[in-house]
Amino acid sequence: MPHRLRKIRKKRGSRTCGYGRVGQHRKSGSKGYRKAGRHKHGWTYVIKYEPDYFGKKGFTSPKSLRQEVKVINIGELEEIAEKYGKTENGKILIDLEGLGYTKLLGSGRITKPLIVKVPSCSKSAAEKIEEAGGKVLVESEQVGE
Repeated sequence: MPHRLRKIRKKRGSRTCGYGRVGQHRKSGSKGYRKAGRHKHGWTYVIKYEPDYFGKKGFTSPKSLRQEVKVINIGELEEIAEKYGKTENGKILIDLEGLGYTKLLGSGRITKPLIVKVPSCSKSAAEKIEEAGGKVLVESEQVGE
């Protein structure tokens, strides 16, 4: 069909373009990506293909109950001691709490005697630091958690 003979060309400016009442031709070209009618005419689709579409699942604990635990291993302490350590009585003092760490773990080796201030620490980390001639200053006395 030539373009000039098409209905849309002939009926230009006639408000309904030959489709009768204003609302009669509105359904055509519906947007397929939307999920309208899931509780009405699209209900059988939900039952058949998406049975878990409605409802809540699971539980999310409140943010006030979650704790961010930022850990560090003793293998990384000597590098930090060079940058942020302060010397006291021949030993280097590191304030891990001030650097944002909350727990010290015992992976790795340590050779220098260090004094480490940290909120909590594992037993193996405390033992390794004391073997090297250092000391662990734990505020809440939570060694071995």
